[in-house]
Amino acid sequence: MNQSEAKSAYKLEDQIGFRLRLANQKHLELFGAHMPDVTPTQFAILARLSQDGSLSQNLLGRRVGMDAATTKGVVDRLRSKGWVQSEPSKTDLRRLEISLTPQGTQFAKDAIASAQIVSEQTTKNLSPRETERLLALLGKL
Repeated sequence: MNQSEAKSAYKLEDQIGFRLRLANQKHLELFGAHMPDVTPTQFAILARLSQDGSLSQNLLGRRVGMDAATTKGVVDRLRSKGWVQSEPSKTDLRRLEISLTPQGTQFAKDAIASAQIVSEQTTKNLSPRETERLLALLGKL
């Protein structure tokens, strides 16, 4: 295939990155409409703490797929909102344990309910089987 043929064979709208970006834009628009008080990264921290309970800041970051610096910044912002608290680990004083406050527990509960609606709206044009398949395929990336 020569360079001219390669250029004509490439269609932006058929590229995975392009499609992922459009899907993400749609999802973020819905997320923002339903949860204006929290960012997706803040929500991820709150949801993980709601599911797992108290976690070290390091483990929390790994469980939500964030690097240490990003996790610290997100935790600091959530602490300033009164939704999380931190205390030194009882077993390793170098470690900070992060947990939800009572206010954060209630906010997370409400946000998780909203997130379920966002997920449903994001995938409303897919059948349940297609949604399951999409999630499985994305998990492989």
